[in-house]
Amino acid sequence: MSDRSTRASAIAAVTAAARRHHAAYTLFNQAMAERLGLHPTDLQCVSLLGLEPGPHTTGEIAKLTGLTSGAATRLVDRLEKAGLVERRPDPHDRRKTLVRLTTARTSDLEAAWDTPGRAFDRALDDFTDAELAVIERYLRRITDVGSEQTARLRED
Repeated sequence: MSDRSTRASAIAAVTAAARRHHAAYTLFNQAMAERLGLHPTDLQCVSLLGLEPGPHTTGEIAKLTGLTSGAATRLVDRLEKAGLVERRPDPHDRRKTLVRLTTARTSDLEAAWDTPGRAFDRALDDFTDAELAVIERYLRRITDVGSEQTARLRED
């Protein structure tokens, strides 16, 4: 087998595994959202807000989630009603409202993530530090590609 066909086979295997991972994680996200009484998009927004330093305007949340400004406003309304975020006036610009995660349901979120979080951590136990660095690099790169392709699809 040539190096070219070996590489093509390896890329095809990674692509297939990535598609399976995405499908499995999408289903996991749906199940986790159901467990918490949330919509899957709402759970993903909470996750993103936990990763990105905040607080954020609703417009920034729209960009972060890929939603329209109207859909992002409805999302924030649902999250506020669920006790997951709060709105506060922007101290630097009275025209803006900032959204931040609350601690009201932190224990619910932590409890729901306890078992899955440990399982996901264990899945990484037998990788070397160098392999983990490659996995992280791949995930960052593929996240960027996904964001770019999402934008392209919405523009077309």
